[in-house]
Amino acid sequence: MIDELYLEQIACGPMQNFVYVVGSNETHEVVLVDPAWAIEPLVAHVREQGFEPIAALVTHYHPDHIGGSIFGRQIEGLRELLELKGMKVYANKHEAQGVARVAGISDSDIVKVDSGDALKVGNIEIDFLHTPGHTPGSQCFMVRNSLVSGDTLFIQGCGRVDLPGADPDAMYDSLRKLAALPDETILYPGHDYGGGPHRTMAETKKVNTYLRIQSLEMWRELMGGG
Repeated sequence: MIDELYLEQIACGPMQNFVYVVGSNETHEVVLVDPAWAIEPLVAHVREQGFEPIAALVTHYHPDHIGGSIFGRQIEGLRELLELKGMKVYANKHEAQGVARVAGISDSDIVKVDSGDALKVGNIEIDFLHTPGHTPGSQCFMVRNSLVSGDTLFIQGCGRVDLPGADPDAMYDSLRKLAALPDETILYPGHDYGGGPHRTMAETKKVNTYLRIQSLEMWRELMGGG
């Protein structure tokens, strides 16, 4: 029997980003997680595999994940995707406005979500998990035993907490939440920053110091705020 879940990890761009294609082998519908850098080739690739993108999911509002201007460079992203094919963009309610502003799309294009919400793609349910810290509305996506973590958690680190809108204490809470996930959960990060393209949480905890910090005081010391 063929697994109903389709999950593909695609490396893209000079900042070692990962874009994810998640959906149903039964209905051939998929969502694109953090679509950026090369939109037409991305959509063409998805269609060549026999799937059709029906929505975009956003982990956070930084331009390397959703498009926009960064370091004097214009990156393709949500705006170009919606021009190619109309669809809704699912962003955490705490930064939906920022997503619209950075990516250059309309507020009406965005569906605001929060922890506890879910999206069904065929028979595949995607659960939204609010994990602030890197940005106020950073979110991860749970799909069965897989976690698409954006810039909240990398295999060998976590997202920066010294950028505008970042909150070190909130990041600590978010990482503790993720560290409590079952060991067999497979982590799919937002960047290829070492450690392989994906690992189980059990493996990640062995190589990621940030998941082993046991107190907020120790965390603040590590982050330079103690």
